[in-house]
Amino acid sequence: MKAKLKFLTKQSLDKKIKTKWFKAVNIFLLILLIVLVNIDRIVTFFGGDFANETTIIVSDNVNGYDEFALYFETYAESLGEMKNYKVEKSSETLDNLKESLEKDDNKIVVSLQYDQANYLKGQIISFDEIGTISNQLIQSAINSLKQEIAIEQSGLTQEEILALTSPATIETILTNPDVDNEANKDLIAAGVIMIFILPCFFLILTLVQMIGSEVNDEKTTRSMEIIISNVSPQTHFLSKVFSSTIFVVLQGVLLVLYAIIAVLFRLFTSGGLSAGGTGEMTSQIGDILTQVNESGVLTTLLQGLPWILILFVFSFILYAIVAGVLASMTTSMEDFQQLQTPIMLVIMAGYYLAIMASQFEGSIFIEIMSYVPLISFMLSPSLFMLGQISIWGLALSTVITIFFTWLFFKYGLRIYKVGILNYSSSKLWKKMWKSLKTKN
Repeated sequence: MKAKLKFLTKQSLDKKIKTKWFKAVNIFLLILLIVLVNIDRIVTFFGGDFANETTIIVSDNVNGYDEFALYFETYAESLGEMKNYKVEKSSETLDNLKESLEKDDNKIVVSLQYDQANYLKGQIISFDEIGTISNQLIQSAINSLKQEIAIEQSGLTQEEILALTSPATIETILTNPDVDNEANKDLIAAGVIMIFILPCFFLILTLVQMIGSEVNDEKTTRSMEIIISNVSPQTHFLSKVFSSTIFVVLQGVLLVLYAIIAVLFRLFTSGGLSAGGTGEMTSQIGDILTQVNESGVLTTLLQGLPWILILFVFSFILYAIVAGVLASMTTSMEDFQQLQTPIMLVIMAGYYLAIMASQFEGSIFIEIMSYVPLISFMLSPSLFMLGQISIWGLALSTVITIFFTWLFFKYGLRIYKVGILNYSSSKLWKKMWKSLKTKN
């Protein structure tokens, strides 16, 4: 049995891997990931303004340029946007500055003028509409300058002005020692969804489609009868499950490898292959690793990684078993596509629950669903990374999935034995129900 299982598994795996389509698709995926990681540079290369610097030209008639520039830079730095702006003063007349504005020149003219009633009047002049961030930064700087002018004209001392204009000292004290920063939670949730859930979502879809098409192809060509006459249905079923699971795991590893190559490509091209460029790349990698380490994400991930990997593998096997059983009950690929709809709905439910996990912290319903097979591989890792379940909860979810994998295989095999040689949909469900009651 082992020799036949190994042969069928290898043959089925070779049919999936040793094809031009597999190579072409993986080359496409590698190129696609490189493009996505470097999309801003591609947009810039073809004329986009992703990295173009916006020049703020100040026409100062109130002798407040220095204060305006300081306020603007402070606000822009707080948003991490100062690298996209340059503030400079101009002695040109306002009319000349207006006439100098041209399309796509990324210039904004700011006019500062005295106002008898309101102390300061500002004008924001540009050729086209400016972005919301730019507009808000300029308005905030003008309003801050106005307050400073108003206070200075009030006759207050410098110390009083400083006390009025300086921000209040606000200290946040949390009595819960285990509380997490909300911003970090959102970041972790997004990372989990992107790194774990989204790729697995598409791999499961591939797995289900693959088994369905392969089993139906063998039934349609009647080669199933020849195969089953030489091997047991159990061996044939296991070969389909193992080959498909190995394939999606291999494809998942390749996707991780392609993502690493795409990131390294970006880092290398950011500084070239010179010594300086390599040093900059090393510095960028070091900064990323430092941020990940300080956030505690890496430590949490390493603690639960063994259970997460086992959960993923057995979830793939479980989906392969379910897809194989459903495929054996159908007589054509069209019938299988109808039967696989419930599988798609289950996957979608798990996907959306995983996305909502960070928004509904402490939800009993979501925590219960994280132990349900077929969707636990999406929910449990997310809740664990968010600190909503312990490592024991992750382990319990994995054990439950392993148990249900064995249970589904035990009873699914009974249906598979009847279904693979059935070419009629007449009384099919009655036959399937009868096969479940038969001990073999």
